[in-house]
Amino acid sequence: MTDTDTTAALLAAYDAQMRSLEPPNPAPGVTYEHDGPLLRVVGEHRGFVGGRHDWGGLRGRELDAQIARQRDFFAARGEAVEWKVCGHDTPADLTDRLRAAGFEPEPEETVLIAPAGDLATASPVPPAGVTLRRVTGDADLDRVAGMQTAVWGEDMTWLAEHLRGLLTAEPDVLEIYVAEAAGEVVSAAWVEIRPGTDFAMLLGGSTLAEWRGKGVYRALVALRAARATARNVPHLLVEASPDSTPILRRLGFTAVTTTTPYVWTPAD
Repeated sequence: MTDTDTTAALLAAYDAQMRSLEPPNPAPGVTYEHDGPLLRVVGEHRGFVGGRHDWGGLRGRELDAQIARQRDFFAARGEAVEWKVCGHDTPADLTDRLRAAGFEPEPEETVLIAPAGDLATASPVPPAGVTLRRVTGDADLDRVAGMQTAVWGEDMTWLAEHLRGLLTAEPDVLEIYVAEAAGEVVSAAWVEIRPGTDFAMLLGGSTLAEWRGKGVYRALVALRAARATARNVPHLLVEASPDSTPILRRLGFTAVTTTTPYVWTPAD
C-alpha cells in the first residue's frame, strides 16, 4: 500500500468512525439529537453540529434550511453553536452558506493520525523537575482549567465542569493527565478511548509558555500512546493547532485533512 493509499484509508476510517460519534452514556445534562443527517449536541458550553463528510447529500436550499434550523434552535436557547467543517467535505459551497447564515470561522486545525504502538513509551521521561500523573479529583480539574485559561488568555473555567461530566458518565473512556513542576500544573492532556473504534483521541495538550520546547508535550503524547496500546487501540488521533502540528509531524503523525469550527454567536 502506498503512502497515498494509507492516508486515504485513515481518512475513510476517521469519517466512518469519528464524525458522528455518539457516546452511549452522555455527560449529565448533555443530549445527542439527530436532525436528518446531522448530529446535534445540546447542553455543553456551546452547541455543536456534526455529520458525515457529505452532510447526507444536503445541497442548495435544503442545506440552507438545515443551517438556519440549527442556528435558530440554539438562538432560542441564547447559546452559541459550532458547525464543524472538514477540508474534504462536500458540497464545496458549504462554508459560503454557513457564512451567509452568520457563522464565522475559528482557526483551522489539522487532523493527524499515527500508529499508537510507534509512539508508546511505558515510562515516558519528562524534563527534570516535572512529574506526570493521572487525575480525577475536582480540585485537580479546577487547576487544569486554570492552566488552560492562562495558556489561551480566555476564560476556560467551564472546562472543569465539562471534564467532571465526562468522567461521571464514562470513567473508563476518559483518562486525564497533568505535568507538574514545584506543585504547579504546567501542562495537561487527556485521551478518549472509545470502544468499538480504531482511534484514541488525544485532547488538551496545552502547556504554559515557559515550559514549551522542553519535552513536556512529547512525554504526555508518549504516555497516552502507551495507554492506547495497552487497551489494543491501533491509532492515535489529534485535531491539532498550528503550534502542535509541527511537533506531531516530527513524532510521525500523518495529516489526513483539516477541520474548522464555524461558529454562530448570539448578538448579546
